[in-house]
Amino acid sequence: MAPANNTDVATAAVHHTMDGTAWIQAGAGEPLVLVHGVGMNHAVWAPQVAYFAERGYRVIAYDMLGHGDSPLPPERVELADLRRQLRALLDELDIERAHLAGHSMGSLVAIDFALDAPDRVRDVVALNAVYERSAAQRAAVQDRARRLAEGSADATLDETLDRWFGPEQRARQPESIAAVRQWLDAVDPAGYARVYGCFASADDAFTGRLPGLAVPALFITGEHDPNSTPAMSSRMAAESPRGELAVVPGERHMMAWVEPDSVNPLIERFIRQAADDSAADMEAQSS
Repeated sequence: MAPANNTDVATAAVHHTMDGTAWIQAGAGEPLVLVHGVGMNHAVWAPQVAYFAERGYRVIAYDMLGHGDSPLPPERVELADLRRQLRALLDELDIERAHLAGHSMGSLVAIDFALDAPDRVRDVVALNAVYERSAAQRAAVQDRARRLAEGSADATLDETLDRWFGPEQRARQPESIAAVRQWLDAVDPAGYARVYGCFASADDAFTGRLPGLAVPALFITGEHDPNSTPAMSSRMAAESPRGELAVVPGERHMMAWVEPDSVNPLIERFIRQAADDSAADMEAQSS
């Protein structure tokens, strides 16, 4: 479960870029940038910030537009707006290339950025990504987007928690689920609704584009995630030239938060192997 002491995030100073993006960092070394999902904020990455900062990475987590302490996005926000926010953050922090990991909506931002600027990305980890929803899945998510746009966030809260965790996990890990509820309660309703509207229509943003994903990519989801399904991640990995798939047994949508002991080693193994492969390729080219 999520560690009780997340002091790396709780005590980290919150900084702001010139355009208002809120971000925190911990550790030193190669940069690892974390992009949260819709309704959350940088604090949801606490287990990853602590883990990777201790293992020699400069870990940066930021608030997506409309979330946390970052400014609102345009009323009709597009994936490109969120991609530009990430690029501006890297530019201001003078980060030439980064390991990039995103969760849910954040994974779509990470993939889109890697497709648009592969020279800025060492590798990308997409946690609980969505890809080409079925007609029924698309109708359900668009209905939730409509209700959020109408100001019905409270009405969707328990439905969201059940979908993300399931009743058994909610009973087993009440403190972890309570933190997520608090973040959902605190998110700006307009920001949440605007970005969720983008999320509801972005599942086909990469149709036909993944064969052009030039960087190593790991697609991870939970065995029982009903919306970011193993089938989606499997297809994304298969269509990406350097794609890999990992499915975490028994887990659902918020697996990185509630079961970091299962998720973090998968991410670490992947980015270290990608680095080793890159070094080997460079050595072969120079010999």
